[in-house]
Amino acid sequence: MSPRVWVFAMAVEQHGIDSVVRVLARSSTHLTFEGLAARVAEEAEHAGLYGTRLYLADRQQLVLKEVTGKGPDAGQGGQQLRIDGSVAGLAFTHTQILQVGRMPQYWVPVLNGSERLGVIHIDRAEDTTHETLHSLAAIVGLLVVDKRDISDSYARLIRNRPMSVSAEMQWTLMPPTVFANERVTLAAATEPAYENAGDSFDYAVSGPIVHMALFDAMGHDNAAGLLSNLTVGAFRNARRKGTDLEDLPAEVEAILTEEFVRLRFTTGIMAELDTGTGVFSWVNCGHLPPVLLRGQNAVRTLDCEPTHPLGMEFEMPVQVCREQLQPGDRILMYTDGMTEARDAQGEEFGLDEFVRFIVRQETDQLPVPETLRRLVHAVLTHHHGRLNDDATVSYCEWHGNS
Repeated sequence: MSPRVWVFAMAVEQHGIDSVVRVLARSSTHLTFEGLAARVAEEAEHAGLYGTRLYLADRQQLVLKEVTGKGPDAGQGGQQLRIDGSVAGLAFTHTQILQVGRMPQYWVPVLNGSERLGVIHIDRAEDTTHETLHSLAAIVGLLVVDKRDISDSYARLIRNRPMSVSAEMQWTLMPPTVFANERVTLAAATEPAYENAGDSFDYAVSGPIVHMALFDAMGHDNAAGLLSNLTVGAFRNARRKGTDLEDLPAEVEAILTEEFVRLRFTTGIMAELDTGTGVFSWVNCGHLPPVLLRGQNAVRTLDCEPTHPLGMEFEMPVQVCREQLQPGDRILMYTDGMTEARDAQGEEFGLDEFVRFIVRQETDQLPVPETLRRLVHAVLTHHHGRLNDDATVSYCEWHGNS
């Protein structure tokens, strides 16, 4: 049993569903992903929740796929529900419990912290509360995360078509697409989900400091995937050794040139946010500058004298730039594929539309991951459903230090 699963199981002792949660937590040691949905349904009946079914979102968050435990993807014979235009999808996108019918059925979002995994459907419930439903969904979310990294069935389930080797490496490398606590929200999205070669993002939280990076490796082949993986690995290694932000480019570049001998390069932004003070610090390695969003209208590019792309050894100076954020400020980092997608007339999606889209979605008070999901789908639609380049966006919002 993972520590996270056990801690949660102990925390819900005051609720009526506590025995179900503890049984699921204890059984997690030997539980497989394939057996997860059936075991949850069996135990949920002890809390008066009948006909429980688990659905998980696909890689692009277009559909919710039922987990049946059967077949090579553990979804054989299960339903697929579109996220856009279904009740299940509404519960997923808005992360809210939805009740349907007189003898109520429930759709309950399944989360890993702020990361949306899918939904649970409950056919019939006896004298239940939202607290009970949230507790069940929470333990299910922890169990899915506990099992997914070692399950090929999970990897197959959330795919709608074959994945390239480079994309396989990228998705294994990158952290969850969303994280949030009381001071900061981080989120990211990338396309093409099944063919991504060189784009990658990374983040980590160390006390009050949030480390983050966005990289765009040269090329669109497997070598680009190798370069991107090496860049992120070098960034993490240097960061974890305590390397200062201004020295990170040199440390990363030393690893890249050792392997690629200045034949390939990576552009990127490496940054830190002090969540106690709101100071955002960054270095620009030949990349597009970050964008600051303040309120609904105030938008500006965060210019900073760039150093050269990583791997070229041009020995240009590294400048660390800083910006004092206000509570509610958002920082966007992105790769050129996000703004350079062209429509049939050759018109780019563009930075202005990119920013306007984010602001429009925020006025609807949608969860940040939903805003980015809709942004990526809008970019894909603009480019007829397929991109010629990788497109990645990273979002950071500072909530303040209170």
